[in-house]
Amino acid sequence: MSASLPPHDVADLGLAGLGQARAEWAAEQMPVMATVRRRFSAERPLTGWRIGASLHVTAETAVLLGTLSAGGAELFVCASNPLSTNDEVAAFLVAEEAIATFARRGEDPERYRRHVEAVLDAHPRLTVDDGCDLVARLHLARPSQAVEVVAGTEDTSTGAVRLRALAASGGLHYPVLSLSASQTRSLADNRHGTGQSVLDGIIRTTNALLAGATVVVAGYGNCGKGVASRARGLGAVVIVTEVDPRRALEAAMDGFEVSSMAAAAREGDIFVTATGNRDVLTREHFAVMRDGAVLANAGQLDVEIDLGALDELAAGQRRRLRPNLEEYRLGPSGPRLRLLAEGRLVNLAAADGHPPQVMDLSFGLQALSLEWLAETAGGLPPGVHEPPAAIDEELARLKLEAMGVEIDTLTRAQERYLAAFEP
Repeated sequence: MSASLPPHDVADLGLAGLGQARAEWAAEQMPVMATVRRRFSAERPLTGWRIGASLHVTAETAVLLGTLSAGGAELFVCASNPLSTNDEVAAFLVAEEAIATFARRGEDPERYRRHVEAVLDAHPRLTVDDGCDLVARLHLARPSQAVEVVAGTEDTSTGAVRLRALAASGGLHYPVLSLSASQTRSLADNRHGTGQSVLDGIIRTTNALLAGATVVVAGYGNCGKGVASRARGLGAVVIVTEVDPRRALEAAMDGFEVSSMAAAAREGDIFVTATGNRDVLTREHFAVMRDGAVLANAGQLDVEIDLGALDELAAGQRRRLRPNLEEYRLGPSGPRLRLLAEGRLVNLAAADGHPPQVMDLSFGLQALSLEWLAETAGGLPPGVHEPPAAIDEELARLKLEAMGVEIDTLTRAQERYLAAFEP
């Protein structure tokens, strides 16, 4: 344990040894991050940069933070979701990595707000966000401080939506890279990572058999595609709901039944929201659901399931059946609905989140993007930007090398042919 500890608010520093074991296990399965860390340790590209981060405090996140620290960054970290924090990892970050960490699993909204404020009190010059809570608080509560920040990254598509709304109003004061726009990250994180980890969270919490069950997936973006394909792979009948006709058409041509939620609400055994929007499952849907229907959210924020309406309809008839599983009885003769993880991000709140192999790509992108922002400080106007294609290609190359996969390269004749204009 470090002789002098950084500022922190964690549950129990005595858990640091267990957190270290978790972080080491994750690191063994993250070869891209190992490569980046070796280079960062030698080159120290983030020396002099203070980074404020709001992230899920997990073992994989510890690997990212250790890499950034090895690159010279000074770090201040808070949780991006009260139920995703691993207290063992939080203790390890403080006691062994000397990283200022403010995160406790299950923290109430007031403590959560104080932790965001603690990170902002450090006056970071780069921000790392997962859902936009940190950046939103900075701009809404401390607009004069926002101009101190050079740039930032946002990990989620939900956060990017919030950022674009802020930018459209003229309120975003610095450039932010939307990492969900990366093709490599989106493939691995959203489709494969979310697809596997969401079903992991549902199965761990309910012990339900998916074979033969009807699973309703709201939203057919990359996250929804991953959930739908893996649910079908486990034998479920999958219904997709959408508001975008192009995605609805894609789902139909992928062989899924496509329906309105009003119709699907009567058919589903398990509902998974993955839209990034609010009020996807509402009062009208709850009223017609089957007895025993399971409600899970795969979106970043707990707004996709109308929890207020669920509380009102249950009128106090609510009980805990298992960890992360609450039953709401909608009146004496109404259905019993089972809500997972308080309507929060089910793969992190009720399971371990994405596998380390997936986060290897996501956090590799995060580290390389922060390095690029530090090198090009001030070169981008305020707004939401995509990460450079060169970073995306480098990330894919590093992962392929780690997997032992070889690919072809263009010959000079092929390059000339692609570049030439042939009338």
